[in-house]
Amino acid sequence: MAENGGTSPKGPRCIALVGPFQSGKTTLLEAILARTGAIPRQGTVEAGSTVGDASAESRHHKMSVELSVATTNFLGDTYTFIDCPGSVEFIHDMRAALPAVDAAVVVCEADEKKVPQLQLILRELEELKIPRFLFLNKIDKADKRVRETIKLLQPASRVPLVLRQIPIWTNDIVIGFVDLALERAHIYKEHAPSEVVPLEGEHTDRNKEARFTMLESLADHDDELMEQLLNDIPPPRDKVFDDLAKELRDGVICPVLIGSATRTNGVLRLMKALRHEAPGVADTVARLGVKPTGDAVACVLKTLHTAHGGKLSIARVLTGQAGDGTTFITPTAEAGRVSGVSKLMGQNAEKRGAAGAGETVGFGKLDHAKTGDTLTAGKQAHKPIASVTPYPPVLAIAIAAKERKDDVKLGQALSRLIDEDPSLTVHHNPETHEIVVWGQGEMHLRVATERLADRFTVPIARHKPQVGYRETIKKPVLHVRGRHKKQSGGHGQFGDVVIDVKPLPRGSGFVFDEVITGGAVPRNYIPSVEEGVSEALKHGPLGFAVVDLQVTLTDGSYHAVDSSDMAFRQAGRIGIQDALPQAQPVLLEPIHLVEIVCPNDATAKINAILSGRRGQILGFDTRDGWSGWDSVKAMMPETEIGDLIIEIRSATAGVGTFTAKFDHMAELTGRTADQIIAAKKAAQVAA
Repeated sequence: MAENGGTSPKGPRCIALVGPFQSGKTTLLEAILARTGAIPRQGTVEAGSTVGDASAESRHHKMSVELSVATTNFLGDTYTFIDCPGSVEFIHDMRAALPAVDAAVVVCEADEKKVPQLQLILRELEELKIPRFLFLNKIDKADKRVRETIKLLQPASRVPLVLRQIPIWTNDIVIGFVDLALERAHIYKEHAPSEVVPLEGEHTDRNKEARFTMLESLADHDDELMEQLLNDIPPPRDKVFDDLAKELRDGVICPVLIGSATRTNGVLRLMKALRHEAPGVADTVARLGVKPTGDAVACVLKTLHTAHGGKLSIARVLTGQAGDGTTFITPTAEAGRVSGVSKLMGQNAEKRGAAGAGETVGFGKLDHAKTGDTLTAGKQAHKPIASVTPYPPVLAIAIAAKERKDDVKLGQALSRLIDEDPSLTVHHNPETHEIVVWGQGEMHLRVATERLADRFTVPIARHKPQVGYRETIKKPVLHVRGRHKKQSGGHGQFGDVVIDVKPLPRGSGFVFDEVITGGAVPRNYIPSVEEGVSEALKHGPLGFAVVDLQVTLTDGSYHAVDSSDMAFRQAGRIGIQDALPQAQPVLLEPIHLVEIVCPNDATAKINAILSGRRGQILGFDTRDGWSGWDSVKAMMPETEIGDLIIEIRSATAGVGTFTAKFDHMAELTGRTADQIIAAKKAAQVAA
């Protein structure tokens, strides 16, 4: 029987460390590894000496930009911790890993500004039905009473935050805690186990009051406990722990533990809570609907392309056993054979034997496996245990290899980069011939370009993607002649056309028609005229593609010997090029329907941002299913959307985001239009 009155789940555990940006997740992982003896001493993020955040990009920016994996042992049990990035720009790594974990530790602090970030993360856990503890970090720096902090954080959670511990204060400094379930007082020792002291004096009264509050929360889901409380019958300690474990696993409460990762305070109590109360792999398999058949089933949490070992798939084995040589089938029925199994400790991968149910390892060279895939060693593909779609991208850059000789290498590097990070997307713009990379924010794209240069050795140049401007005409022009005549010995070239040009309603595109009579232009040459006109419309008098007009071939002439398809194509080109400047050309800019979601205390700021970017606000409403959030809709020029996310994130403590969808083209005149046209012409001259 365990100290907490229950039996620990069997098998290795996989625990996600999640929480808002800079809440101390990587430091907590380091503290856990140090306290459990996995590493000789605790490193720091500032010194770049932690097991997590060991990539060059994480070290450089002193923040988590991808998940880190580390395995340790505690009291005979194996635990793998997944340290997940807290920034919304890198949150896809967390979302892809969460479905296969047994539980999560949500690391946070008493900071009101981080409550919206906490809500985003808790929402993911709630939707996936993942049991979760909340570790209130930096308790040594607390300036609020713990009950005030819980009241501050509670709006982020849809289930009660239930205090498991209360701090012991001396001279406004937290020196220890009272465990409400065990009814014991502990005094912190820096980088050492806490000291158990008698529970006496004011601590006894505070314990009774706080413990009763905790029991009341548990009794909401246990009629027997409720009856005991109503009759002033102290519930047995074993029953309290059984209820804590059951209600955690059922997802109806979120227990709150306190501590300081920097000083390793509260870390052992957290580990004991995980050991006795967090579910094991059997519970996770049941939650995911995986039916044990004896065959190995694994979920890919993350994909890496290592410099020397090739592709590495970080995966959790859910059932069966998988080792070197195991053949896995992906959801798309593609087979791959494992080449090496690795134990992971941050950036270090150490060869090991086969992995059994519950273990999290690296599988080598599964070329067809992707992040999020459910792999099976059975004869048929296993249905996906979860589907994690990346958030819509919000920022784009155009890139190119600095040296032309690296063009092919860049394509290969981008393919690997997206394999590692599916929240990046790449679009090849056939009109501008740009490679456009879309991501989740400014830092996300910066890290992507750093990886291209450092990890994949492809230095790149970057610039803003070109906006999809167009031009059209405002008045009709009739009877414009286009004649191409050239004599150079032998057969010459002759094509002669007369065209009418008139504007069409917005969104009509290009329409070509003909009303030729009497064979003025032979029928077989008419398609060539259309082709010549169409080619010329790619670059109008303002420098952009021309849209929303009709060109009608009305007359012309031909030569029995010198006329040809090429001559009439050239005549059509000349005719439209002469006609367009007379038709009052005007610039068009793309307008998008934008929907921004944000905490409602930032809505006024968002409205001001939109107005300052020529946005036409259509209205706002509460965000469906999100307490304390609004959704704002507006029509906005594409050029103003380019770096919109930077202002939105600044105004919303990093959590606001948006989606944009092309809606229509709108006429643009005045100084802004003149500047755009001048810049386009300058670029054409330079080219």
